[in-house]
Amino acid sequence: MEPVNARSMLDAAAVASAAVGVGTPPLERRRRLSQAALVVASQKVRRAYSPIVIAGVVRVLDFSTLSLIGIALYLGYVAPLSGFRWEYIAAILTMTLATVICFQAADIYDVQIFRGQLRQMTRMISSWAFVFLLFIGVSFFAKLGGEISRLWLSAFFFVGLATLISSRLLLRSLVRSWARQGRLDRRTIVVGSDENGEKLIEALDAQTDSDIDILGVFDDRNDNRALETCAGKSKLGKVDDIVEFARRTRIDLVLFALPISAEARILEMLKKLWVLPVDIRLSAHTNKLRFRPRSYSYIGKVPTLDVFEAPITDWDLVMKWMFDHFVGAVVLLLAAPVMALVALAIKLDSPGPVLFRQKRFGFNNERIDVFKFRSLYHDQADPLASKVVTKDDKRVTRVGRFIRKTSLDELPQLFNVVFKSNLSLVGPRPHAVQGKLQNRLFDEAVDGYFARHRVKPGITGWAQINGWRGEIDNEEKIQKRVEFDLYYIENWSVLFDIAILLKTPLAVLTKNENAY
Repeated sequence: MEPVNARSMLDAAAVASAAVGVGTPPLERRRRLSQAALVVASQKVRRAYSPIVIAGVVRVLDFSTLSLIGIALYLGYVAPLSGFRWEYIAAILTMTLATVICFQAADIYDVQIFRGQLRQMTRMISSWAFVFLLFIGVSFFAKLGGEISRLWLSAFFFVGLATLISSRLLLRSLVRSWARQGRLDRRTIVVGSDENGEKLIEALDAQTDSDIDILGVFDDRNDNRALETCAGKSKLGKVDDIVEFARRTRIDLVLFALPISAEARILEMLKKLWVLPVDIRLSAHTNKLRFRPRSYSYIGKVPTLDVFEAPITDWDLVMKWMFDHFVGAVVLLLAAPVMALVALAIKLDSPGPVLFRQKRFGFNNERIDVFKFRSLYHDQADPLASKVVTKDDKRVTRVGRFIRKTSLDELPQLFNVVFKSNLSLVGPRPHAVQGKLQNRLFDEAVDGYFARHRVKPGITGWAQINGWRGEIDNEEKIQKRVEFDLYYIENWSVLFDIAILLKTPLAVLTKNENAY
C-alpha cells in the first residue's frame, strides 16, 4: 500500500467519526475533574499570541521602516541638490523588498529566532550587507554608479542597520516577556499514559527553545498499563474529562501517543474530542510504519499526523476581527436611527426596560450576556429561555411581535460585536443555555451539537439565511441548524461572511415563517 494512501484512509476515518460525533456534556452536567486537573485548570492563563501573526507584523514593519528611512534620507539630502526622481523611490522599495526576502531566506522571521540575540544579529547584518553589495554590483554593471549619491547610500546602510539592531533588541525583549507570560506556548495535553506517552514527552522535552507546554496526560485505562506519572507529567484523568478540562482552561493542542494500530480506540476518542476548538494530532515518533516526509507536520523534530485543526486561526482570526469591528461599527451607525425608533416604541408599548440581557453559549461554551430589545412583557421575561416562544405566545408584546418577526430585536447585539467582542457579525447563532427541543436540551437531541461553538457565535449565519431560524419545535430544525453551522465553520472566508451579510436582509423578509 502506498504510504500516502494509508494516511488518506486514516484521515477519512477520522472525518467519518467527526460526522457522527457524540455531543459534549453541557455546562449544566459538568464532569467531576481530578484534583490534579483542577489545580492545572485553576492556574492563571493569558491569551495566546500567534507566532505566525507576530512574524508577519515584523515583516511589514521591516519593509515600512526601511522604506521610510531610505525615502527620508533621499528627500532630505539628494532631492534638494539634484531634483526629485522616481527612480530613487523605486530603487529604495526594491532594496527593502529584497531585504525582507533575504531575511526570510536566512530564516530570521521565526519567533524562536527572535528570542535569541547573536544568531539573529549575525544573519540580519549579513543579509542587509548582501542587499547593498548586490545593489552596488547592479549599479556598476548598469553604469549608474555616477548617478547614485555615495553619501546617501552610506547613510541608508548605517542608519538602516542601527534601526534594525535597535528594533530587534526591543523585539527580543518583548518576545521573551511574552514567553514568560506563556503567550507563545502551545498548551498541550497528551493522550496515552504509557511507554509511548513517556517517549513522546521525553522527545518533546529534549528540544531546545520548544514552545510546547505539556500540562499532563489523560488515559482511559485503569490497569497497570496507565501510569499515574508519565515522564514527570501527572495523569489528569480520562479522555471523557478532556472536554470539561478544555472548557476550564486554554488548550491549544491534543497529542495522541497511541500507535496507529489502535485505530478503533483513536476513533472512539475522536468522537468525543472533535467538538473542541483545538488542534488534534497523532504522534508518529514510535510508529514503525513510515509515510513520506511531506505527509507529516513536525513539532520540532517529532513527526505528527494532523487529524483536526482549530478553525479560523492566525491571520484568518485577525481578518475576521477587523471585519467584525469595522463593518460592525458602520452598521451600528447606520442602524442607530432605527434602533432609537424601536426603543421609543418599546417604551411606549409596555412598562419595563428597553434592553434585555440573556445568557447564551459563546465560543467554547463560554457563557456570555447577549443584548436584545425586550419583546416580552417585563414581568414574564425569560432570561434562560427555558420556555420557547411559540406562535401567538401571550408573553410577547405588540411591538415585540413585530421586531421578532423582522429580527429588529437582534440589533443591540451590534454592541456585543463592536464593544464586547464576544459575538461576530456572522457565525452560528448563540443559543440560550437552557434552549430545549421539547424536554431535551439541544445537545441531547443532536450529536456533535457543541462543535458549532468552535468559533465565536454571530448575529446572522449560514443557517439563518437558509431559513433555519426562529422556533425549534422538531428535531429536523435543530439538526439542520447544526449541519449548516458546521458547513460554515469548515468553509469560512471573509467573502463568505460578506455574502451572508448581504443576503441577510432579504432572508429576514422572505424566510421568517418560524420567527414568532
